Amino acid sequence: MKRLALSFILAFTLIGTGCSDWIYRIDVPQGNYLDKNDIEDLRMGMTKEQVIFVLGRPIVADSFDNDTWYYIYDMKRGMTKRGSDFQQEFIIHFEDDKVAKVEGDFELPESFYDPIEQ
Repeated sequence: MKRLALSFILAFTLIGTGCSDWIYRIDVPQGNYLDKNDIEDLRMGMTKEQVIFVLGRPIVADSFDNDTWYYIYDMKRGMTKRGSDFQQEFIIHFEDDKVAKVEGDFELPESFYDPIEQ
């Protein structure tokens, strides 16, 4: 009798884990989604207001340093067949309320270093 119960539990466990992909799980995006087109509109020397117009407000503004903004996007996939989890970040440093340096997961276009028309 114990063998039958153990066999039933083992079979139920194997069937249950094999069917786990049948349950739909949503993707959970969080943060500022940026793409290549957004970054192409950014220029060195832009003011903070201009950056907000182009990229939106940052998800994180450093409370100890008002001159550093963090644009972070985090994607948690609900199901592995839709891809893997990933995170993108883009950090903007300001000097005198103008873009001085940027770093992150995006490649900057050559036009980034062109002065903006005022």
